[in-house]
Amino acid sequence: MSRIRYKRLVDEFAQQIRSGALSPGTQLPTLRALMTSQRIALATALRVYNELEASGLVVGETGRGTFVRDASVPRGLGLEQQPLSAGSVDLTFNYPAVPGQAELLREGLRALAASGDLDALLHSPPQGGRPHERQTAARHLRNREIRVAGDQVLIVNGAQQGLAVTLMALLKPGDVLALDALTYPGLKTLAQAHRLDLEALPQIAGHTDLDALEALCQRRPVRALYCMPTLHNPLGTVMSAPDRLRLAQLAERYGFVLIEDGAYAFLAEPSPKPLFTLAPERTVYIGGLSKSVASGLRVGFVVAPKAIIPALEHAIRISTWSTPSLNVALACRWIDSGVVDDLEEQKRQDAHCRQTLARQVLRHSTLIGHPSSYYFWLPLPEGLRADRVVADLARQGVMVTSAEPFATTAHVPHALRVAMGSVAMDRLKQALERVREAVAG
Repeated sequence: MSRIRYKRLVDEFAQQIRSGALSPGTQLPTLRALMTSQRIALATALRVYNELEASGLVVGETGRGTFVRDASVPRGLGLEQQPLSAGSVDLTFNYPAVPGQAELLREGLRALAASGDLDALLHSPPQGGRPHERQTAARHLRNREIRVAGDQVLIVNGAQQGLAVTLMALLKPGDVLALDALTYPGLKTLAQAHRLDLEALPQIAGHTDLDALEALCQRRPVRALYCMPTLHNPLGTVMSAPDRLRLAQLAERYGFVLIEDGAYAFLAEPSPKPLFTLAPERTVYIGGLSKSVASGLRVGFVVAPKAIIPALEHAIRISTWSTPSLNVALACRWIDSGVVDDLEEQKRQDAHCRQTLARQVLRHSTLIGHPSSYYFWLPLPEGLRADRVVADLARQGVMVTSAEPFATTAHVPHALRVAMGSVAMDRLKQALERVREAVAG
């Protein structure tokens, strides 16, 4: 009988939500109220709400209750791109570009076509790239103050694949991976796919709580820590030099690996030295050209201690085998000619202009972000629900991301991550004005 009642309650709630009788944002009865009104046990009431949440119909918020979810808000872990309707403005993903890049590509391809050994580009390179290409990548990484030989650099299909092969090579299912309570969704997706045991660390003023990390290490065998010390995504913070030193010391003391994501590090100039320079035998540094040059190139770099290079090469071999030779040849040519350096400088200036615009338009809101970042974090005023704001903006043709894809804890703050590196400045201004109106309440 209890099973029949449980299923009946789930079906009744689902029907009311789908029909609109219970509108998005409506708070459902508390567990105690549901138990009393339906004369059911606590376990049955919990089961009803858990099944509704698993179906994506409601969301439970610690200390607040259970609310009807807005079904028009795209769900997922932050990697799935949603189709845009005509005229929509995408402020969910960054594809930063500056004028003239298409002509640079045309010139670069002409130069490659006129080069000597074109036949080599038709053959698969060794895992991690050819020796001279790895040396070129190593020269580029000196801009990040990472000074290693080419045999410590592996070329991969973008930073995302760099993260994937790092997890594949160094961790096994059940290993403890520490990460921030708010972090890059792509890493969260990978870690879950690898069945890693995730331990979320609280953040203080946007920075990793290192006291909490040390306490975790004393309780559990942490295998690795994933972090973004320079230009945290989504918060845009930069870890201080003293905190970097302490983090490196914790890695040495407790024997865990530091996985340092530098995808956006080129935007923060000057910035403290990478963790890799402080703990070179315990750090894997991952970067790439997707943000600084073009997302379509899919060229990334993994810098690692020599002892684990073979394991990383094996992970590349069994995943994508190698990075397309044509992409790598073009990237190396642009590194050697100074094109990459010029593009990075232009994009720092472009991102600074966009941040300045955002701070002008949203001057009455609490906007969090680095002065030269392509994104910002926008906590919502008390009483505003992120899913409702995201849905309202989507209906106006402005796509933004809630905190949900970035959260690694049960508690998800009501906030937005707004990416600005994808649209023209005039359209960006109009979209930001709509964001301002939506968060005004």
